[in-house]
Amino acid sequence: MAIRKRFRPQPRRENKNPHKINARIISPEVRLVGDNVEVGVYPLAEAMAKSEELGLDLVEISPKADPPVCKIIDYKKFLYEQKKREKVMKAKASKVVVKEIRFGPNTDDHDYEFKKKHAEKFLKDGAKLKAYVFFKGRSIVYKDQGEILLLRLASELEELGKVEQMPRLEGKRMTMFIAPKTKGK
Repeated sequence: MAIRKRFRPQPRRENKNPHKINARIISPEVRLVGDNVEVGVYPLAEAMAKSEELGLDLVEISPKADPPVCKIIDYKKFLYEQKKREKVMKAKASKVVVKEIRFGPNTDDHDYEFKKKHAEKFLKDGAKLKAYVFFKGRSIVYKDQGEILLLRLASELEELGKVEQMPRLEGKRMTMFIAPKTKGK
């Protein structure tokens, strides 16, 4: 019995560095900017010599400028700090959660109160609330009752959230959105 080697496709080798660095810069002249360099336009050879003298990399920051803007920095450290900043920004970004509550046009008081308690919990947890009345078959004739039901819910949840979208009929659903009030407001 022969042992077969498994075929593993090689990952595509994309340009690992989003910036041109050192020998990859092809422009004859570059504009140097940075902390330890006099700002100005230099021939590429002179800019490379300055970067080697400082023991750092020449990095093309803005390739579309005329002449391209380059900076003398430690490239690995620059990439590390950039990734760190992106990670912090991603962590600060808030994720919006939308919770749904469904009513019928003739929902009685007990069911309404039960669902309202859930809506209060969702808003306290910081989630947006999508409350809707679903009309089955001929119950569409009760769209006034559905709108009254949603407006009643909005008025009773007024201290916890604000209405983002008033009740609106879309097909067989009348939908309303309520966003939680932030603590500062």
